[in-house]
Amino acid sequence: MKLNILYTTIFFICTMCIAKSYGNNKDDIEPHVRTPLGQIKGSILMSRQGKTIYSFKGVRYAEAPVGNLRFKPPVPARSWIGIYNATEDPPACPQPGKDNISEDCLFLNVYTTKLKCSTKIKAPVMVFFHPGGFYEGSCNSLVYGPEYLLDKDVVLVVPNYRLGSLGFLSTGTKDAPGNNGMKDQVTVLRWVKDNIASFCGDPNLVTIFGYSAGGLSVTAHVMSPMSRGLFHRAIAMSGSIFGPLPIYTNQLDLAKKQARILNCPDSTPEEIISCLNTKTAKEMGDSLSGFDVRILRRPNLDLDSSYRAGFRPGEIPNRASYCFGAKKDFANVPVMIGITTDEFGSRSFDVVDNSTVLEEYDKDFLRIWPIIYCYERKPPLSHVISKGLRKFYFPNGINSSTRKGVTDLYADGVIGFSANRGSKLLSQYSSEKVFYYLFNYHGKITHAYYPNTNNTIPYGVSHHDDLLYLFYVSVMTPLFNNGTESEIVDKMITMWSNFARLGYPISKEGSISWNPFNSKSEFYMEIDTELNLRQKLYEDRYRTWDELIPFSN
Repeated sequence: MKLNILYTTIFFICTMCIAKSYGNNKDDIEPHVRTPLGQIKGSILMSRQGKTIYSFKGVRYAEAPVGNLRFKPPVPARSWIGIYNATEDPPACPQPGKDNISEDCLFLNVYTTKLKCSTKIKAPVMVFFHPGGFYEGSCNSLVYGPEYLLDKDVVLVVPNYRLGSLGFLSTGTKDAPGNNGMKDQVTVLRWVKDNIASFCGDPNLVTIFGYSAGGLSVTAHVMSPMSRGLFHRAIAMSGSIFGPLPIYTNQLDLAKKQARILNCPDSTPEEIISCLNTKTAKEMGDSLSGFDVRILRRPNLDLDSSYRAGFRPGEIPNRASYCFGAKKDFANVPVMIGITTDEFGSRSFDVVDNSTVLEEYDKDFLRIWPIIYCYERKPPLSHVISKGLRKFYFPNGINSSTRKGVTDLYADGVIGFSANRGSKLLSQYSSEKVFYYLFNYHGKITHAYYPNTNNTIPYGVSHHDDLLYLFYVSVMTPLFNNGTESEIVDKMITMWSNFARLGYPISKEGSISWNPFNSKSEFYMEIDTELNLRQKLYEDRYRTWDELIPFSN
């Protein structure tokens, strides 16, 4: 009996402490937001520094892209009656290797530190487009947790968007014009414009930022008339549309391959789409293994939007040349763009440490290099580029001791050159400032380790490593709340949130200056345990690419 009384007393005391801690506001326990679409119930998280985060996960922004809506542009979400439960991560869009997937995947996660705010003073909004090569990834909070960024006064939005063939299949006809994954992102931005004020976010101060495929997406939005006016800052991290990757008006060849993989006829676009519509989302997602993922899907020049922008159907124009040159048709907003030191350089181990692969890499370079380094494949242009790259990166030939050439070529061809060219073009033609950076912090935890070390010796500063200090990646790292990693988090979230709020990453009152990029000085910020303003990043390497793949307008 006395034991029961003791338990009852402890429970009562704990309950009173919780009530006192949260106050009498129900939103402190079970937050609710009323949006133009309806009422939403969320949950509570704590930031790295102990701030309350109101989390709303799995909010629908578009109708399920199923049935007649498969391969079609997104339809904005309809309003609902009752209370929408937004307390769990949504399913990922179809892709192999994930358990929780669904074709009904057009949801987003939104995080805020305020539910009651002044109508005049709202927080800057940051919309993050996840990486994954347009064939994998999701908005899952275990990978893109808000615990770091929400120590700053921002509202964070992380959406899903359609991937692979379901997001980017393009026949060049009305049956499947393509770019639905990109149009999903535009629909996200429209949702933000209409609904984010309910989360105390400012719809007139929206920063889009993304990584890898997400960074390419950001720069595509800078160029696209469909996205115009829906964002006010842009951050492209380790990804850019301004590089050597060809952009086509359609990808009918890949649509035909998708049809063959799933035992569908491939004679006409109509036959392809009719048959693919009978396949399950899982069949579509699992078919990835039949493709070379390095060329699987990418945005194309949508014939409808390209026609409105001045292109004639059937052309394969240089979109960047047209936008920057003749018409100045791009979003004139402040931009940050940058890379990590080594990017995909760790892939060199797969080449140099395997004598058979190295021999093929050497002897069959005219065919192989355009594929793995993402430039034009058709000769004679591809042969000119390949021979020029070989001469520069391997002046003494290719052998087991030329790892640096392979490493640098992977880093530059897949990521680095496109970011450098993007910085040059934007700084030349935009009236707004461009801030260029190199993330160079070599942490204990990385996305690439030296082979045969049981993930104990980190390799360089690899692709995705900087994301570890903007988001809490709980499936991979502890919460960085002390030590050097915590200091890097402080630097990153301060600069990224400053840019979202002010349009420049370092406060003008600070002791360090981050000069914007221009064609003469080519300033960039080296982000490490210290911040160092430097000039002319990898000048000789990028000059080689510029000469082999010149830009003209």
